[in-house]
Amino acid sequence: MKQLRNERGIALVMILVLSAISLAIMAALIYMITVGTQLSGMQKRYRTALDAGVGSADLAYQFVATRGDTTIVSGLLTQLSLINPAVTTSGSCTGTSSLGTSFAGLAAKLNAPTFNPDGTSNWSSACAGDSVMIIPGTSTSYDLRYDLGSSPYPVYRVYTKIVDTIEGNSGGDEGLLGKGVVSSGSGEISVMSRPYLYSLEVNAENLSSPSERAKLSVLYQY
Repeated sequence: MKQLRNERGIALVMILVLSAISLAIMAALIYMITVGTQLSGMQKRYRTALDAGVGSADLAYQFVATRGDTTIVSGLLTQLSLINPAVTTSGSCTGTSSLGTSFAGLAAKLNAPTFNPDGTSNWSSACAGDSVMIIPGTSTSYDLRYDLGSSPYPVYRVYTKIVDTIEGNSGGDEGLLGKGVVSSGSGEISVMSRPYLYSLEVNAENLSSPSERAKLSVLYQY
């Protein structure tokens, strides 16, 4: 009985148990801090890529406004030369507007509807309008490309693709073409404006680390 009631060494056991609990708590705290830091970094990189994609969408709107006019597109490319823009739409991409006008290249995607009234494809297969996928190494899988940023800061390469066009009757704002701002007679009927609708896919990624990327789907009314 004397041997069984001997409590010598119990303090050491308690210290070891408490030490193990303390180490487990410290390890959990360190893990939470590390994971939180990693998640914050990932979120920051994603937000940067997302901002690059949003900025590229604004540039895409300027190309839409050109309506595929080669002279205006060339001038726009010259103005944007610092960000290395490129139009990669294949010249074999063709389409016909509802008025019977044929277009090729980027102009086909900007002026011709994707589908005919009977549901058949109006764009040729070279337009790649049947897929929303953008493959950075394949120029035929996107229509526009920009580089945003400059060294030593991160450079983001942004790809934009027009995947669907719904034809309308609107166009660029050319100002007032007449002298009046209201109908001159009660018998005049104003044509209802029906805008073009463009579905755009945008892929923005860090040029040196492609895993840092963001993708956007944009519906643009022109």
